[in-house]
Amino acid sequence: MTQTADRIARSIAADINARPDQVTAAVGLLDGGATVPFVARYRKEATGGLDDTQLRTLADRLTYLRDLEARREVILGSIKEQGKLTDALARAIAGAETKAALEDIYLPFKPKRRTKAMIARENGLEPLLRAILDNRNALPEKLAAGYITEAVPSTKEALDGARDILTEELSEHADLLGRLREFMHAEAIISARVQPGKEDEGVKFSDYFDHREKWATIPSHRALAILRAAKEQVVTVDIAPDPDTGAPRAVTMVEAAIGITGSEPGDIWLREVAGWTWRVKLSLTMYVDLMGELRKRAHDEAIAVFGRNLKDLLLAAPAGPRATLGLDPGIRTGVKAAVVDATGKLLATATLYPFQPKNDLRVAQAAVLELVRQHGIELIAIGNGTASRETERMVADALKQLPQGTPRPSSVIVSEAGASVYSASELAAEEFPDLDVSLRGAVSIARRLQDPLAELVKITPQSIGVGQYQHDVDQRRLAQTLDAVVEDAVNAVGVDLNMASAPLLARVAGLGPSLAQAIVAHRDAEGVFPSRKALLKVSGLGPKAFEQCAGFLRIRDSSEPLDATSVHPEAYDVARRVVQACGRDIRAIMGAPEALKGLRAEDFVDDRFGLPTVRDILAELEKPGRDPRPDFVTARLADGIDDIKDLRPGMSLEGTVTNVAAFGAFVDIGVHQDGLVHVSQLADRFVKDPHEVVRTGDVVKVRVTEVDVARKRIGLSMRKDNAGSKPPADKKPPRNANPGRGPKGQNRQKSQQGSTGQSALGAALMDAMRKQK
Repeated sequence: MTQTADRIARSIAADINARPDQVTAAVGLLDGGATVPFVARYRKEATGGLDDTQLRTLADRLTYLRDLEARREVILGSIKEQGKLTDALARAIAGAETKAALEDIYLPFKPKRRTKAMIARENGLEPLLRAILDNRNALPEKLAAGYITEAVPSTKEALDGARDILTEELSEHADLLGRLREFMHAEAIISARVQPGKEDEGVKFSDYFDHREKWATIPSHRALAILRAAKEQVVTVDIAPDPDTGAPRAVTMVEAAIGITGSEPGDIWLREVAGWTWRVKLSLTMYVDLMGELRKRAHDEAIAVFGRNLKDLLLAAPAGPRATLGLDPGIRTGVKAAVVDATGKLLATATLYPFQPKNDLRVAQAAVLELVRQHGIELIAIGNGTASRETERMVADALKQLPQGTPRPSSVIVSEAGASVYSASELAAEEFPDLDVSLRGAVSIARRLQDPLAELVKITPQSIGVGQYQHDVDQRRLAQTLDAVVEDAVNAVGVDLNMASAPLLARVAGLGPSLAQAIVAHRDAEGVFPSRKALLKVSGLGPKAFEQCAGFLRIRDSSEPLDATSVHPEAYDVARRVVQACGRDIRAIMGAPEALKGLRAEDFVDDRFGLPTVRDILAELEKPGRDPRPDFVTARLADGIDDIKDLRPGMSLEGTVTNVAAFGAFVDIGVHQDGLVHVSQLADRFVKDPHEVVRTGDVVKVRVTEVDVARKRIGLSMRKDNAGSKPPADKKPPRNANPGRGPKGQNRQKSQQGSTGQSALGAALMDAMRKQK
């Protein structure tokens, strides 16, 4: 291992709480073309059990540190070519741990455009600066008189030139820049002030018309709100130390770098230059640096929140392979209906007009009943957009007309976020070329109830809408993070090779869009895959791709029972030795934990597969092909509570968490407007991170604390103490409405973009609600 590789491994090991040898092994695998899901699941012996989160961080840090090392070499080469590389400078460059520190060191040697300092040096004024620095007792004006020339006509121009040279030297002083940056990190204040005449235009940013807080501790959602307000030219933003206490300390640091200790004439002049340098040059440099850091920090936090929420949504509980009627509600344009069978195949479509202007309620209800009878519908998925609750009532009334004793399908409110994006996509056009765009959304709604993961992978993650300020953050970084979340979720669940769509297969480790299309084309031409090995017959799918993807693909009716499990084909021999030790047929053992009792994992370890792999095999044989997603459960919305006007403070309701942000959680309680449970109302204890308490998809019990009909804001609380709340009013019998995560943390299906939810829990809360979009 090279010295550079060792340094990188040690740095990453500290970041992910691992050993350097674990990092080195993981880096070798990733560099060899292995994917994160494959390494996390099937190379635990090599990496010491690094999980997918650690491996994702490792990959990100590896890219950063390799870029840093490449830049380090470029800088060393540049300074060496200039003939200015000293041993001390080389040591400083080698010791720089960040790109910022490295660039600080390089500043004096970096090729630059012609500056005022360069012109001053050309005019022979550098000796004047040295004379002032060396002879503090002399009057600078007197010293400057000796440097008057045709190019420098007065002592003022001479002293200005000396000042420009010193200012440039200070702005390229690596140690000073480092100290100032540390000082600013601790002391800087970010402030925003409304631009004159923008009060009405930027009223949504009114909380930032005169705002000040510590740069180091500003939450990401407030930082992003201020950045957006500045981008829209509503406010001006500054990042600076306190003008009365902090700024003088910054100037003192500049003075110390110059070496000002007394009050001689030269010291007085140098002190003025130090203040001028801070105001004109260094404060601006610090502003740019801290603004960049703030933007990155806010983006990273927002992207992390988006990623966590997306993961919860993708891993929501599937309702399973049941015939489903999908309804995409609408008023004037009608309710779009689509029936899919247990496999998701489209069977029938219709457009119903139960509302104004046609008001064909009876015809619509009759059509629903006919679809239910004809196709054996078990589930009805209703999109959560406009007319959602009205459509739900229409369906409920229709189902009451079924003969007594006839099984009634369950109605479930389903998020339609992104359904319109899918409907108009090229993928939807290929899948349903003869189907109207408006009806494709109903198909998507039905399918995402059956299996949210399989359907949501067809939609760009940004369109699912479970993040905050998603359009303001670094789009490349956001896309990378969300793609990684989708990949990890798909591979954690596994994919049915003979049922999966190309978009779902494309997310399997080692495949990608082109191989996924090749697999589907082969399946269409040759029929279902009889075994995992048959994958090798797919054009373009070689041994490396097979190694990466095979363990994540399932074949339910293969002649090889292990093909239906997460046991990798490379480890089938180990699994068979386990089966042989049981003395029973493999099919009798799979799913029978009692058959494996008494077996010791240590007895099956060999020179290829260690204890982690053997333990995984035993766990898989106990529950073969197990889906890590929780059981499907539903939330219960209250009858008669359909609109924000129906709410009263003190009501106790049940709802589904649709989005989790840094300042709280949004909850759908069935009134077309999500309520906000502020972080302070999530529990009867201090909560630093809302994700400690709730996740997207959780079914929760809430109490209404505030209702602002005019602003469409709903304040909710999950605290058990009822201090200050009114007694519950007009509680209604609940009904089955939203699939969700049960009281013990079970997941759910319902999700909705949090931008609709709002609350009025004071100024700070209103600010948070306005920004959630």
